[in-house]
Amino acid sequence: MELQQLRYVLAVAETLNFTRAAEHCLVVQSALSHQIARLEQELGARLFERTSRRVRLTAAGEAFLPAARQCLEAAERAAAEVAAAVGEVRGRLAVGLISTVTAVDIPAGLREFRGRHPQVRISLRVGASKDLVEQVRQGALDVAFLGLPTTFRPEGVTARELARGRLVAAVSPDHPLAARERVPLRELAAEPFVDLPAGSAGRAQTDLAFAAAGLVRDVAFEVDEASYIPRLVGPGLAVAMLPAAYVPQLAGIAVVEVTDAPTRVETVVWPRTGPTPATAAFLALLGIPDEAG
Repeated sequence: MELQQLRYVLAVAETLNFTRAAEHCLVVQSALSHQIARLEQELGARLFERTSRRVRLTAAGEAFLPAARQCLEAAERAAAEVAAAVGEVRGRLAVGLISTVTAVDIPAGLREFRGRHPQVRISLRVGASKDLVEQVRQGALDVAFLGLPTTFRPEGVTARELARGRLVAAVSPDHPLAARERVPLRELAAEPFVDLPAGSAGRAQTDLAFAAAGLVRDVAFEVDEASYIPRLVGPGLAVAMLPAAYVPQLAGIAVVEVTDAPTRVETVVWPRTGPTPATAAFLALLGIPDEAG
């Protein structure tokens, strides 16, 4: 069993397409297919079920995937630790974040990090907080920046709180509430809302606040990505609850303080096993201690 074979398996599992996986791995498809076939023969089980229309993991493939990912991560971490021991930072830096992060300037941090450590491979994934936590647990991400309700504590990872901030009401400049300095949740409950999907951490903080106040609101629009919310608020289709520190970045949106607004906690997480050398260097650059807080 070779590390390159594991990389090929993970690439096919991610793309569910041998051609795209080969392109991602910078090899011809026949070479990738041959190496996976060799590995399947060694394991005595097929990892993928192939038809003319689709590729999917078999039960054996599903069972093999986590261990294969851990093996590759261990190998990469070993190489990175050796490099760190001789004063170099190498390997990968896989960063996850929600689109409304404000506690740290991720683009500026990455620009400086790239200048200092050009040999590190950097990847970014924007997603929902709960999904990002799971990806950190699985090793797909090295570090993630989240926005969470005050009642939620990520499990299975090391977490450090970065900042707390209240949510505000975001409305169209033409909305009657735009002329108000502040508004209670009770009045907002009568408005149609745009929010993230039910069950997401980003939505939970608002849902919990309305429930605690004994109120029911109408979420007329659900979007997968918070950055799309202003596009529905601006024309007056709906109102939204957004982090106070994030809204000033948005054009064409009026902000109204909410007297009984919920609080969002910005949090950074990394694996319990500790940050990789590249992650530790990135956290240090951002001024974040790399131990649990």
